Amino acid sequence: MPGNAVPGNAVPDDAGTAVTVRVRYFASARAATGLDSEPVGLAGSASVADALRWLRERHAGTGLPRILDAAGFLLDGVAVRDHTRRLPDGAQLDVLPPFAGG
Repeated sequence: MPGNAVPGNAVPDDAGTAVTVRVRYFASARAATGLDSEPVGLAGSASVADALRWLRERHAGTGLPRILDAAGFLLDGVAVRDHTRRLPDGAQLDVLPPFAGG
């Protein structure tokens, strides 16, 4: 896993800072992981892309990596398309797979 991170245990970056982000899963992402949410600990300089990389590695044996390719994301309730955006400590990242319906 990137930076040897484990859920809930943030790994400090070179500056000694770390962030913990709560990742919430919806629909097929929830089914793939078997989780409603999980804490993810990352280096303090982590971006949305770093969190997604971490999730792909942690859930490599599930369908989540494929789902992440098509998913949309909310960071603290706001749509985020720029995956280079830094993650603030305590942020919430929602994984929103494409939904079908009418």
